[in-house]
Amino acid sequence: MQSQHDDTIGTAAGSRDDPGPARPGPARQETEHTGARRATPRDPSRVRGLDGLRAIAVLAVVVFHLAPLWLPGGFLGVDLFFVVSGFLITTLLLREVARRRRIDLPRFWLRRARRLLPALILVVLVSVPVARLAEPDLTVGIGRQVLGALTFSTNWLEIGAGTDYFDETSPELLRPLWSLAIEEQFYLLWPLALVLLLVAVRSTAVRARVVAGLAAASALLMALLVVPGADPTRVYYGTDTHAFGLLLGAALAFHLARRRPGERPGGLLTGRVALYAPPLALVALGFLFTALRADSVLTYRGGLVTASLLGALLVAVCAGPATPFVRALEVRPLEWVGERSYGIYLWHWPVIRVVDAMVGAQLGTARWWLGAVVALAVTFGLSALSYRFVEMPVRTLGFRGAWRAFAERVAALLGSARVPDAVGLAPRVALAAVVLAVVGTGTAVATAPERTAAEDAVAQGLAGLRTPAGVAGDAGEGEGRPADPTSDPAALPPSDEGSTAGEGPITRRAVRAADPSSDPGGDLSAFGDSVLSAAVPALLNRYPEAAIDAVPNRTWADAPALVEAAAADGTLRDRVILAFGTNAGFQRDGSVDAAKAALDRIGPDRQVVLVNVVGISYWVPDANAQLAALAEGRPNVAVADWNALTREVPGLLHSDSTHPNMEGIAAYTDLVERTFRNLSMR
Repeated sequence: MQSQHDDTIGTAAGSRDDPGPARPGPARQETEHTGARRATPRDPSRVRGLDGLRAIAVLAVVVFHLAPLWLPGGFLGVDLFFVVSGFLITTLLLREVARRRRIDLPRFWLRRARRLLPALILVVLVSVPVARLAEPDLTVGIGRQVLGALTFSTNWLEIGAGTDYFDETSPELLRPLWSLAIEEQFYLLWPLALVLLLVAVRSTAVRARVVAGLAAASALLMALLVVPGADPTRVYYGTDTHAFGLLLGAALAFHLARRRPGERPGGLLTGRVALYAPPLALVALGFLFTALRADSVLTYRGGLVTASLLGALLVAVCAGPATPFVRALEVRPLEWVGERSYGIYLWHWPVIRVVDAMVGAQLGTARWWLGAVVALAVTFGLSALSYRFVEMPVRTLGFRGAWRAFAERVAALLGSARVPDAVGLAPRVALAAVVLAVVGTGTAVATAPERTAAEDAVAQGLAGLRTPAGVAGDAGEGEGRPADPTSDPAALPPSDEGSTAGEGPITRRAVRAADPSSDPGGDLSAFGDSVLSAAVPALLNRYPEAAIDAVPNRTWADAPALVEAAAADGTLRDRVILAFGTNAGFQRDGSVDAAKAALDRIGPDRQVVLVNVVGISYWVPDANAQLAALAEGRPNVAVADWNALTREVPGLLHSDSTHPNMEGIAAYTDLVERTFRNLSMR
């Protein structure tokens, strides 16, 4: 989720396109502080502490994307960015109006292009070909994503494609650019709307109220359009429904613009309130970071706008007199991160996705920790390099000036290496590097797969169930073997020894040591979602007569009806697998009762294996704890700890960190077999 870009305001003082301040005001600091020169802390026009706020925002987003379980509401960092950006951009525009009595729109949009495009293009040209080489799954749909990145339309393109922002199993490489799209759309439209507002309304106080009213309308639209229990991406990605943070920042800029010329910036708060309110607001924001959930309707009916209001309060405090709180935001580590927050936001997600795909380990394991450290180091390193050698040169020198400076730097390097005609060769080397990156990106887009390996695995499993002799994937009846290559035992990979907590060693082999027909699975029924679908080839290879009913996107709410239908038809076997919860665990209302109802209908005379879930969503531990609770007190029910096995044995999952790969489906089947064997010994 993005957006520190605002920093956005980001032209450096002294650059050729900076109009300079008309009088001391909040925007001057931002123009200087995010540029090549930092304003002195004694400068009365400097808005202090904003880099600290941006650092808090981007770190929250990074933690959320790295490990949602740790900070499930970390996506609110984007809303803090929105408030900062709306405030700074509006202040800059008002400052230009005060100085020139007009807004130079071409110059304004050029500054935005200088601020946003260099780092964005660099990230696209580097991350897309690297991702294609490291893990092809990461480039599924990459053509649409690159188009969205270059046209600042990511949010609407993804809405049209039916993308789920909060689906942690989706490996979209450029996902966070949705918020950059909203900001850029704001930058295109807001100056025009501001001119109309300035002409139509003479009172600055009334202007502030009008803009605040627009923010309220946006928040209300989000609250009205969100559908409880449904994917919230439309209201989260929509410019119309998620513009309230930008508009609140703009309203704050109007409010603070009421001060008289030359007047020192004053805060909205005074006395002890000014001393204690800011840290309390930050604590409240931190609480929202930990308490709000992406799948909660409260997030969209008040949660996001509350975070934005708290952000506006913090920005207003920064625009006032220096307080201990503001000085705390100016500690150098926070300022360093805040200054580079745009690059950190752009780089962190592609880096995390590539590293995760290469490491292939579950959250919290030693191998995962190693990957997390590497991902963070690479993210901050690339952001620092981008800030120094790409972003700042373009902001201070312009596009052509930055290109010349780059060519001169290359010439100096070649010259130091005693390369003949270093000056003449430098531009060609620089151009060759750019062309290579463009060709690599184009090749990656052209050769990107249409579906992920996990999607192919699920489709393959469903195809096996839908063969004429097989079980219909959507009906749950019939028997047979899958007509696909994995029905050949030789097609399944050999496996090693693994273990799950409390169950002893698990033999991970492709086929039974004995004749597979010795356990054909004629007494086995299985019901589940996409993970069970992916495991179908190995399950039917092990249990060729099993009755398997597996369909993606099912939840526990579907389990009772499936079990009841099988029981009514007389096809409910003596051994039953229930494998639901991949998408939401027990988050949906009535899920626990549905699971209990399914178990009650199966009854105590059948053996039941509940397969728990894997993933990085915040609810995974709770879901698995609930499964354990459901099995407790039922002697005929046991949990196959698939989560523990994938943590102990890396490399069993596809890049989505959820669905088993070829090696994984063999391990999955062995785990189910072992769990049934343990039940038989009770």
